[in-house]
Amino acid sequence: MPTPESPLRQAGLREHHLGLVMRQVAAAQRPPSRAEISAATGLTRATVSALVDELLVGRLLSEAAPVPRTGAGRPATGLALAAHGPAGLGLEINVDYLAACVVDLTGAVRHRAVLRADQRPHSPVEVLARLGTLAEQTLAAPDVAGLPIAGAALAVPGLVTRDGVVRLAPNLGWSDVDVPSALTATGAALAGIPLTVDNEANLAALGELHARSGDLADFVYVSGEIGVGAGIVLDGRLFRGARGWSGELGHMAVRPDGPTCRCGARGCLEQYAGQEAILRSAGLAGQQLPPAVALQQIAQLAADAQRSADAQQPVRRALTAAASALGVVLAGVVNLLDVETVVLGGIYAPLAPWLAPVVEAEIGRRVLTVGWSPVTVRASVLGAEAAVTGAAGAVVRAVRDHPAPWLTGGQ
Repeated sequence: MPTPESPLRQAGLREHHLGLVMRQVAAAQRPPSRAEISAATGLTRATVSALVDELLVGRLLSEAAPVPRTGAGRPATGLALAAHGPAGLGLEINVDYLAACVVDLTGAVRHRAVLRADQRPHSPVEVLARLGTLAEQTLAAPDVAGLPIAGAALAVPGLVTRDGVVRLAPNLGWSDVDVPSALTATGAALAGIPLTVDNEANLAALGELHARSGDLADFVYVSGEIGVGAGIVLDGRLFRGARGWSGELGHMAVRPDGPTCRCGARGCLEQYAGQEAILRSAGLAGQQLPPAVALQQIAQLAADAQRSADAQQPVRRALTAAASALGVVLAGVVNLLDVETVVLGGIYAPLAPWLAPVVEAEIGRRVLTVGWSPVTVRASVLGAEAAVTGAAGAVVRAVRDHPAPWLTGGQ
């Protein structure tokens, strides 16, 4: 056996074992001991101890209270993910707001900030400069101080290549924008921090997947904002498609002869169920209310109409029409992919009490297998913060799953 190959195999084995220990600690219901990790993984106690010592020095694990014992002997020290270890910076660009948040290694959100303003009048360079400033302010926040930042992930509502170029974001009016280069050029805040860019619905779906702690393995996450996107999770993994551009739910046709969409096609779902379409249909488009305020007003009016059993109230009619269009399109998705759950996110999450029953009814009428396998429609547990939280969470999960690169060069 050639000698030069042995160190490579040993390095790969060490990397695998480090990730295995981290995942065991992350998945445990209470801080496990070294002996418990050894028993669960099949690794020797000496190997586990050496790996744990390395992870402790690298600020990836910390020692917790002793594990309770039922028998005699001294209780063993427990192990937990290090709250003071590497954290992830999540960023989001949406049509009417910018957002940033920091999530620590335990998954706790340390800081979140939102800047609400219409981004459409501004060039990509201007928007990215504002985002860079927001990132800088976030990293300087007192509740983030002292946390090493392992990386940043940016959620964008559009088609994103693997190297972070936004090929098309119709609702922003962007095409072929090299986001990593433009964002890192805006200032020193992100200098030296690894940056990835992904579709906002994809990152929101990943956030939802992990927030539910394995409760869902196959679902479609629907991101409702001014645009409508979807993140598809199959067998616990995000489905991206051949070029990473899956999930453009908002540009599936409800009516081929319908109104023209910003993408250039006609009758797209966004024209019937997007945020602006709902506000317009509810008679609130001309009031110049901030979107967040308008949506709160919609939810309140819908609740009032429900209490009075007034199904013809304009807001109830608007929500029913949007939900019906959503249901028509989602029924096609369910027929194609055979998922068992639809998760309503973004603006749809707080409106789910009025949207979900109509969506479920449309799916029930149109999905071939629904008689044997009902489809559940749920509200997102992360709500409007799913994309930015999912972005930051993706960074820390990468460290937890593959800690060796951090130990080598990130400390």
